[in-house]
Amino acid sequence: MSKNTERTPFPIALAGRPFVNPVFDYMLIGGGLSLVVVIVVLLNPHGALFISAATIPYIILLSNSAHFAASTVRLYTKPGAYQTMPFMTMVLPLVALALLTLCILHPDTLGSNLMSLYLTWSPFHYAAQAYGLSVIYCYRSGCSLTKSNKKLLWWTSMLPFLYNFMMTDGVGLHWIVAPEWFDNRGAHIFLGLFRFLMPAVGVCAVVFLFWKTWKSESRPMPVISVLMLISNAIWWFVLPAINAFMWATIFHGIQYLAIVIIFHVKDQLGRADNRRGTAYHVLVFYSASLALGYGLFSCFPRAYIYAGFGPVESVLLVAAAINIHHFVVDAYIWRLRKTDTNRQIVDSSAGAPA
Repeated sequence: MSKNTERTPFPIALAGRPFVNPVFDYMLIGGGLSLVVVIVVLLNPHGALFISAATIPYIILLSNSAHFAASTVRLYTKPGAYQTMPFMTMVLPLVALALLTLCILHPDTLGSNLMSLYLTWSPFHYAAQAYGLSVIYCYRSGCSLTKSNKKLLWWTSMLPFLYNFMMTDGVGLHWIVAPEWFDNRGAHIFLGLFRFLMPAVGVCAVVFLFWKTWKSESRPMPVISVLMLISNAIWWFVLPAINAFMWATIFHGIQYLAIVIIFHVKDQLGRADNRRGTAYHVLVFYSASLALGYGLFSCFPRAYIYAGFGPVESVLLVAAAINIHHFVVDAYIWRLRKTDTNRQIVDSSAGAPA
C-alpha cells in the first residue's frame, strides 16, 4: 500500500478530489444533474418537463452555443497557445472558413458530407470528453492509471460512440456503406443483436473497469470518473430512444463550461500580474463565450444568406463547421503533457485536499 493511500481515508480516495466542491463537481461535471433529468423524462416523456418550447433556444444559447465558443476562447487565452499551437491559433480558422464556403457552394455534395461527418463525429467527441475528464479526476485523485487500465478506460468510453456509429441512420456506418448492405436478412439480425446487447456491454465494461483499477492501482478510480462514463452512456443509449436528444447537448455543454472555466480561472489566478479575483475571471470568460456563441450561431450564417446563399444550408452548414472546428481545437487544448499548464493544474492538487 502506498503512502498516499495510507494518509488518505478510503471514502475520500473513492470520492476523488473535487475542483470546487463535491456537489458542484458531481452534479455539473460528473453529470449527476443530467441523470435526474433523464429519470424525469423517462417518467414523463410527453410532458412539458421543466421548460416551454419558447425558452429552449435561450437555454441552448446559454449552454450549448456558449460551450462551443468556449473552446475558442480557451484556445486564445491559454498561456503559451500562440507559441505551442501556431496552426490552431492562426491557420485553422482560415482553413475552416475556406472549407465551409466550398461546402455551401456545393450543398448537395460537399455540404451533405460535411453534415454527415459532423453527426458521425459528435458522439465520438462526447465519448472523448468523458474519457478526458475521467483521466483528469483519476490523476487529480492519485489514481495514476497503468497503460492497460488507461487503454481499457478509452475503449469503455468509446462504446456509446460505437453504438451510434453502427445504429444511427444517415451517419457512421449508414453514411459510408452502400444502402444495399442493410437490405439483407443477415444485416438486420446483426444490427438487431447489436442494438440489444450494446447497452449491457457498456454497463459491464464500466463495472469491469472499476473493479480492475481497484485491484491494480494504489488508489481506486474515483466515483466521479465512473459517473461520467455512465452519464455519457445514458445520453446516447437512452435519450435518442425517447426523442430527448436535446438534453444530451445541453448537459454536455454545461459539463464543458464548468471544467473549462475552472482551468481558465486557475491559469489566470496563477499569472504574476493578476490583480483580479475568481468571480471576475469567471464572468469575463463566460461573457466572452456567450457573445462569441451568439455571433457564431446567430450572426455568422446571415453573412452567407446576405451573400445570396440559401438560408437552410447556411444555418446548418455553419453549425456543422463550428462543431467540427470545436472538435479539432479540443483535441489540442486539453492535452495533459507534463509541461502543459493543464497537467500542472491537475497535479497541483493531486493527493491533497482541494
